[in-house]
Amino acid sequence: MLESGDPAPDVTARNQDDESVTPDFTELTVVYFYPKDFTGGCTIEAADFQAALPEFRGLGVAVYGVSMDDVDTHADFAEEEGVQFDLLADPDGTVASAFGVPTDGDHTDRVTFLIDDGDVVATYDPALADPDGHARDVLADARHELGIEE
Repeated sequence: MLESGDPAPDVTARNQDDESVTPDFTELTVVYFYPKDFTGGCTIEAADFQAALPEFRGLGVAVYGVSMDDVDTHADFAEEEGVQFDLLADPDGTVASAFGVPTDGDHTDRVTFLIDDGDVVATYDPALADPDGHARDVLADARHELGIEE
C-alpha cells in the first residue's frame, strides 16, 4: 500500500455518470477506497464525505470515492444517497492495485489517501479508518496541509 512520500499513480476510471475521469494529483486530493455501495459502513462514509464536501471544495480539495462496484451501481448509490462527488468504478481492481490497496473477490479494503503535488501526504490505515467521522479527520489534515489551522 502506498505510504506518505510515495508518488501517486496516474489512474483513469469511469464515474457514476459513465464519464472518464483522471484525477489531477498535482492538486490536494482525497481518494478513499471503500468495500461496497449500499452497505452500512460505506453508506455512512459516503454521507460523511458528502456532508463535508462544501468545506473540501471551499479549500479546493477534490474528493473521489473508489470501489469495485460498476458504473450502474455507483449511479444508483449516488442518486439514492445524494453523492455529488465522483465515485470511480474499479470492477477489475486496477485502480486499487495502482494504490496497493488489497482486494478480496469483489471488494477492496477501506483505506484513504490524501495526495498533493503528485505525492501521497497521508495514508489512513483501513483498521483505523472508522467510516463515521473519517471525513472530518481527513478535512482537518487537508487544512493542515494547506497551512490553515482551525
